[in-house]
Amino acid sequence: MNVIRTASATALIVALLGSAAATVAWRGAATEPGTGELRLAEPGTLLVVDAKGTRVHQKTREGEELGTGPDCRRAAVAAGTLVCLRGLPGPFSSEVRVYRSAKTTPEVTLPVWGNPSRARVSPSGHLVAWTVFRSGDSYVQSGQFSTTAGIYDLRSGAHYGSLEDFTVVVDGARTELDDRNFWGVTFAADDRTFYATMSADGTTRLMRGDLSTRELTALRTNVECPSLSPDETRIAYKKRVGADWHLHVLDLRTGADTPLAAPAGIDDQAAWLDDATVAYGKADKGRTFVYTVPADGSGEPAELVEGSSPSVTTSRR
Repeated sequence: MNVIRTASATALIVALLGSAAATVAWRGAATEPGTGELRLAEPGTLLVVDAKGTRVHQKTREGEELGTGPDCRRAAVAAGTLVCLRGLPGPFSSEVRVYRSAKTTPEVTLPVWGNPSRARVSPSGHLVAWTVFRSGDSYVQSGQFSTTAGIYDLRSGAHYGSLEDFTVVVDGARTELDDRNFWGVTFAADDRTFYATMSADGTTRLMRGDLSTRELTALRTNVECPSLSPDETRIAYKKRVGADWHLHVLDLRTGADTPLAAPAGIDDQAAWLDDATVAYGKADKGRTFVYTVPADGSGEPAELVEGSSPSVTTSRR
């Protein structure tokens, strides 16, 4: 682990945490017919980032446009909380913005160093997470890229820094693995447990994290970009098979692993529309669409809406 890099990044975030947040002008019905402010607490609707990777849109599952929101490269929503990961001018710079309800001014703004990659909100809406790629990153081979993942608690203002600062347990023993990288956080409903991917020594592992102990425990190898099901019994994830990634679902109770009927080569952190359906983004002929596929391995992909970074709005718990 690069301690200097981690410490520097964490210090920068903490130092700039109190910086003033700029107001974002969300497009409304007066400027774009048929759209309005985002209704973040309306359960069952979709939030996606447009095909250009620039702005959030709220849509019905039938594709009807309900509203447009702030500029985001990656976004996620739950329980009335929207996390927006956006790029900034300059090399490898990003910003995390957190919005509540329909407010157009971010409640929290966090500067981060890297290019936007992943974003998530806990089911309660209290925790947000992000992943950024660092300079020189590449997904070509494990260990040849650098990522930083962080978590922030909106209730207490606690910033957990980089997951590189957490204690790592592999095969029952605490260990210091060189050049470890983390990405793709997904939360359980208890606001304590989360899952993420760790890459170290040429191996990717599914890690279960505990915010109260700041500890990460390895569960399984060859699991990337996990996404916990609403009933918290399964994880949808990317599995490398040869040169490509394939979407799979892992049963956390039995260890059963099910390949999904999605095409190879999907580079996305999947999202669960419900306990039976997984959604993902994929580029096709110069356009990006959100597709759905059954979580039990049956059926075939179905085109849902145009866009990427799918997320489903949920009611407050």
